Amino acid sequence: MTIIRLNFRAALNEPRKNGSDTLFSFMQQLITQFRSCGRERTAETYTAALNSISRFSAGKDIRFTDIDETLMLRYEAYLHSCGITPNTSSFYMRILRATYNRAVERGLTIQQHPFRPVYTGIDKTIKRAIPLRYIKLIKELDLTGSRGLDLARDMFMFSFYTRGMSLIDMAYLTPHNLTGGRLIYTRHKTGQQLSIKWERCMQEIIDRHHQDGARYLLPLIRQEGIDERQQYKSRSSWLCYKLKQIGTMIHLDFPLTMYVARHSWASIARSSHIPISIISESMGHESEQTTQIYLASFDYMEIDKANRRILRML
Repeated sequence: MTIIRLNFRAALNEPRKNGSDTLFSFMQQLITQFRSCGRERTAETYTAALNSISRFSAGKDIRFTDIDETLMLRYEAYLHSCGITPNTSSFYMRILRATYNRAVERGLTIQQHPFRPVYTGIDKTIKRAIPLRYIKLIKELDLTGSRGLDLARDMFMFSFYTRGMSLIDMAYLTPHNLTGGRLIYTRHKTGQQLSIKWERCMQEIIDRHHQDGARYLLPLIRQEGIDERQQYKSRSSWLCYKLKQIGTMIHLDFPLTMYVARHSWASIARSSHIPISIISESMGHESEQTTQIYLASFDYMEIDKANRRILRML
């Protein structure tokens, strides 16, 4: 890991190249460097930000000397006019700010603090969790004849069974992750290793969906070694669509997603009086503070229920 960081830092100190005094060309250089260092997820986020600012400028590259507060305010207004949420707008702004600061470090422009008037914070989002009775409804749905919905349901349940395992971690599970009756894997997001007792319900899902000879336990990446990242992204989008259909079938008033499985496990564990320290360790959180944030909406839900009971007494 240290070597990758050193290589990337060295890449940022390469001599200035022609055209790198413009935002788009410099961002493209960074994206190429991220990919060469194996930082595919970072490359994807920078590409998303580049595509967004490119749409704003109708494809015309922007010189660093033209980036000022007025331009950023115009870009922010453009994002809001497109229905972009404040968090997504802030996401793009933070990437552009990081790019701009790197350009300043390399002497491509002087620091004029163009991002001061725009929003670069992170709003708290409402965490979605469903009670155990809804988890049971999903598990017991009759999805006979609809393999697509059946697979989506099983991926959701597998995540719930494994204490909210993320889809990216599920996608790369192999038989080597199963040892001594336990599922042992390393979280892509944090690099933390987790160990889960292998239960019958998990094996049943593998038995239904594992393809003979396939490297991965679950059919999220089907062609080994062929643009696996793109396969994962396509499968993730497909699952998102199918889960929304399942959510409609059980009359949820918000979209069912893989994230709901993770947050629901945490909330149900909390309602079962499992200590936050145990929940935090189970989910691979780096601190109990992260778990507290995860569970904040559960507290709100309980308060709302109490308020509803009082109002019904009127």
